[in-house]
This record gives sequence, structure tokens and C-alpha cells, in this order.
Amino acid sequence: MALSFLRRFQALATPVGTEAQRNEAAATIKAVCQTLPELLAVAVIDIETGKALAAHSNVPGMLPAKAAPYNAEVVRQKRQALRALSLPDERIEDILITMREQSHLLCISQDDQRLLFLAVNTQDTNMALARSVLRMHFE
Repeated sequence: MALSFLRRFQALATPVGTEAQRNEAAATIKAVCQTLPELLAVAVIDIETGKALAAHSNVPGMLPAKAAPYNAEVVRQKRQALRALSLPDERIEDILITMREQSHLLCISQDDQRLLFLAVNTQDTNMALARSVLRMHFE
């Protein structure tokens, strides 16, 4: 039983993706932060594993890497919904989640393997501009 626990612990500690993928993700995060300095948080997430390849937050306690598996699950569930709706030729480009004070944008990569998560203050950010910035840095 201890071995099972150890394997799960090792799986959590194992970095996701190759070093090149992690470096590319870190460069994407840096570019988005420079273009949208008012952002709250940003992360590049592997959709299959739900693990963050790179993440950054400007808000203490807001941990985009911790929320990564949940954001990946949103994308996986929406893909299932598209299949249930008999829309096999459709492809998710992005998902916008609006709240009272924040907006979260999940932008899917062209290869459908990664997502770029962005959290912004609804009052401080033009969402059309934010979406354009994500597309510019993520395709």
C-alpha cells in the first residue's frame, strides 16, 4: 500500500511535458504578462494531464497551477458536449467564463493539446483585446 501512495506522489512531482515545452510555455507566459500587465493570473496547461506547464499570478493566493486540472476538465467536458450534440466537425477556440469581478478565458492551442488560462479583472480589461493577445501569443 505504501508503494501505491509513493507512485501517486511521484506522479504529482513529475514535471509535465518536455523541457522544450515548458520553456515555450514560460516564454508564452512572459509575453502575455508584458502585453497585459493588469492580468490577475495566467497559465499554460496540458489538457490531457491537467497540469500546468507554466503559470504566473499577480494576486497573492491566486494559484493558477492549482486550478489547472479543473480548467482542463472544463475543456474536456465541453468536448464531450459537442460530441453529444453531434457536432464532430466543430473545434473549441476559446471559452469565456464571466463573473461579477473577474473574467476567465480558456484559449485552446491549434494542436488541441494545451490551453492558455487567463484571469482578469472585468472592470480593467477589454476582453476583445485580451482574446486577441492570447491568440497572438499562443498560435
